[in-house]
Amino acid sequence: MQVLRGIPEQASQASVLTIGNFDGVHRGHQALLKLLTDKARALGLPAVVLTFEPHPREYFAPDAAPARLASLREKLLLLAACGVDRVHVCRFDARFAQQPAQAFIDDFLVRGLAVRHLYIGDDFRFGARRAGDFAMLQSAGEAHGFGVESMETLDVEGERVSSSAVRAALSEGDMAHAERLLGRPYSIAGRVIHGDKLGRRIGHPTANIQMKHRKPPFTGVYAVRVEGLAEGLVDGVANMGIRPTVTGSGRLRLEVNLFDWNADCYGAHLRVHFLHRLRGETKFDSLDALTAQIRRDADAARAWLAAHPGTSAASAAHTNPPTLPR
Repeated sequence: MQVLRGIPEQASQASVLTIGNFDGVHRGHQALLKLLTDKARALGLPAVVLTFEPHPREYFAPDAAPARLASLREKLLLLAACGVDRVHVCRFDARFAQQPAQAFIDDFLVRGLAVRHLYIGDDFRFGARRAGDFAMLQSAGEAHGFGVESMETLDVEGERVSSSAVRAALSEGDMAHAERLLGRPYSIAGRVIHGDKLGRRIGHPTANIQMKHRKPPFTGVYAVRVEGLAEGLVDGVANMGIRPTVTGSGRLRLEVNLFDWNADCYGAHLRVHFLHRLRGETKFDSLDALTAQIRRDADAARAWLAAHPGTSAASAAHTNPPTLPR
């Protein structure tokens, strides 16, 4: 999959396009992307996604913006796994926010991407003051010769699938509910970096996963399976939080105690699949009390994972890897 920053002034070939933030690439997104790729294959054209960085809500209200379900890199990996051929990542800034809806159609859809067919979600709005809507796109399609289709929101067991619903499930610790909405276990990927080696000193070494400018939708301790170390998945227990017992920095960390794994994994790019919430993050009175709780957490995670051997966390997110933008 090819990834490009921005939109060219003039397209070199026609495209089948969809537009959105695609945070988490949940089952509703996947259904829309299936329509996109099927149509693209039928027309012999590339399946193209236009997305934004940062998320528009992060631009307009950064303090009130919701936690992201996926980093840009993770989102691109998930889009690639859905069969997308090309992604255009547009910077959402003041200039973009003030662009009139008609200019968006003329400059981006018609000239920059030469859209032959466009798929959008049923709540899609665009342009300054969100003036553009489905009716406007339909009129533009009739004038410029491209089709426009809107996909209704997907329901799973009577619930509307949305990124907000996934965040709510995760914040409540209902990992099974989040998995139903996502179509896969929720996961976070990152590179293993050096930490302060405290886990090693207290007999529970951990892999510290780099969190780049991320505000995840939950904290706490979880039974996990980890992808990227071996052919299969490695069981473990993970803590997502600020470690209030040992540091007052307030800096978020993701630490994973890998079971039955003793090899060095610094620099490895791992994907941590969160399968079951064990407890919330707690401040303990002493390091000894923390160590005892870590031992209990590891025992609880081992027991849950042993009771759920069929819980597969394989994400297929590394197939058809994208060429990431520089």
